[in-house]
Amino acid sequence: MTALLERADQAISVTAMVRGFSARLKEISSRATERLVIFKDNQPAAVIINVEAYQEMLDELEDLRVEAAARERLIGFDQAKAVSHDDMRARYAKKD
Repeated sequence: MTALLERADQAISVTAMVRGFSARLKEISSRATERLVIFKDNQPAAVIINVEAYQEMLDELEDLRVEAAARERLIGFDQAKAVSHDDMRARYAKKD
């Protein structure tokens, strides 16, 4: 697992977050700050990131899942059982 913090200014206590929520939210939404790790009782409790950054992470995760599935399928690929594109079209094309 990668480190939660790259820089000390990405850490904030719950108390400081409550007091400066609006300003901190503005930093995150404008991407002036990549992420904030909120600490409670000296332990990381939550991470706040920009919506676009979150969507980028989800997209990358989905790409990695698709890649892993493709690699897994290629391991068991048997050329003898393969069906050509033309054969697939002939089998499943809509017949008007």
